[in-house]
Amino acid sequence: MTIAEPNTTTDIDSESSVIDNALIDNTQLAPKAHLILGLDYGVKKMGMALGNTLTQTARAFDILAMNNGQPDWDNLLGIIQTWGVTIVVVGLPLNMDGSSSMLSKRAHKFARRLAHRLMEQGVPTSVLLSDERLTSVGARELAWENGWIKNERDPIDDISACILLSAYFADPSCALPIDAIKAE
Repeated sequence: MTIAEPNTTTDIDSESSVIDNALIDNTQLAPKAHLILGLDYGVKKMGMALGNTLTQTARAFDILAMNNGQPDWDNLLGIIQTWGVTIVVVGLPLNMDGSSSMLSKRAHKFARRLAHRLMEQGVPTSVLLSDERLTSVGARELAWENGWIKNERDPIDDISACILLSAYFADPSCALPIDAIKAE
């Protein structure tokens, strides 16, 4: 009876292939963090918060000046591209009974324009709308309790955007694609 010597080249190649496949499989199983931008839309200013899908946390980012509901588009698009934002959640300021307000119609129009501009530039970012009722009230209370504001007129728009993202992390189905909501 003769025992054949192992073909070391083939054995090494197949072993290397198994290791490579295992590494590929492990990286596919590991969750990947994505950055989400929350926007508290307003006619004079817009609060911004950045959220991380892995930690499911949000932090106040900035407050952008708005010109009659229009941002500095180059700045906003630059922020989205620089930070590698994959989803933008725009707050939809509905009335307490759930009906549309003039501001919610403008927010919806802004979200459509943002999605269109991102598409034109080839930026793979989804734009969603989410009910933001009472986020400003909650943000003001939170800011007072923590001493983040000293005056009731101090801006809290970025904190409102954080609350918006926290609601999104708690229930991602609360944010809907632009086309799923009628602008009325």
